[in-house]
Amino acid sequence: MDPVKLAEALVATGNSQHRDPARRDRSQHDDGQRESAHGEAIVGTGRISAARMVTPVLPTLPFTKSQLATLDDALVRASRSASLHFGVYLGDLGPDTRGRAEVLHDSMGKWVDSAVLVAVSPGQRVVEVVTGCKAAHRLPDRGCKLAVESMVSAFKAGDLAAGLASGLRILADNTGS
Repeated sequence: MDPVKLAEALVATGNSQHRDPARRDRSQHDDGQRESAHGEAIVGTGRISAARMVTPVLPTLPFTKSQLATLDDALVRASRSASLHFGVYLGDLGPDTRGRAEVLHDSMGKWVDSAVLVAVSPGQRVVEVVTGCKAAHRLPDRGCKLAVESMVSAFKAGDLAAGLASGLRILADNTGS
């Protein structure tokens, strides 16, 4: 019998053939007995106890390293050129998408008054742009609408990263700075 199948059979059955200690001891010392593999041990009853590595399946990330670098660059450029603090949230926004986006915006700390948050929930097909008090005076609704339209167009084409980068650029360009 194949050694792997033998090990599986022994683990599955508890190796009842070796319940007699004298027989078990003899079989462990026989030259024909299979060696324990890494992570396996033969317990007192003769049963093979095996530990196996289980690799969890990680969810796929939405961006490659290159796309993350592009997004980071777009955030830095938009923030510097507009003298505002831009942020991006990507994930589920729940049933009240606008309310959740406003809560996320409020969590931007000391930058909240001059912050612009772009919150995108791809699963819900929602884009929310939330501005702080100072940012709202500099960024007209028309500029936000243009940015959202640009993002949605890229999202429909399947390019989430390019859509976000384009939206950030349009928002920064429409601040009137």
